[in-house]
Amino acid sequence: MRQLLLLRHAKSSWDDPALADFERPLAPRGRQAAPLIGREMAERGWLPDFALVSAAVRTRQTYELVSGQWPAGTSAAAFTEAIYEAAPRDILGEIRQVSADVRCLLVVGHNPGLEMLARDLAGPGTDPAALERLKAKFPTAALARFEVATGWPELCAGSARLSDFIRPRDLG
Repeated sequence: MRQLLLLRHAKSSWDDPALADFERPLAPRGRQAAPLIGREMAERGWLPDFALVSAAVRTRQTYELVSGQWPAGTSAAAFTEAIYEAAPRDILGEIRQVSADVRCLLVVGHNPGLEMLARDLAGPGTDPAALERLKAKFPTAALARFEVATGWPELCAGSARLSDFIRPRDLG
């Protein structure tokens, strides 16, 4: 059984209106939330073999703070513009290209595409409470965990089981 972890970047800063969206860094609240999620992932044993991370500043910073809570060398990462503010089908396209050797994959991206993909993937056996929380709102630094019985290339709408949905406020 594979695991797919979808993580929305932590809260970003809007302090500098001259910055392009791609260049926006994390806000102080985001810098606090990301390590909380990283520690929770480590405590639950949800440590990815590989991470696909949007190349935007806020997603790279989120990944660095989250992965900083794991044992050294836990995960390799690829930073890509292909999932920067991407549509669900484009994010899914990137996931489908991941090596078959990867058993646990983390994707760090943006809404609305990430949230829409999470909703689309949730199929039979999904935890109803987790799905309800996800549908209510996929806030910054929230993490959706899926169990995937297929290979990455076969992943499609309704083919994964949403088992958990964690928000930073759940860990406070």
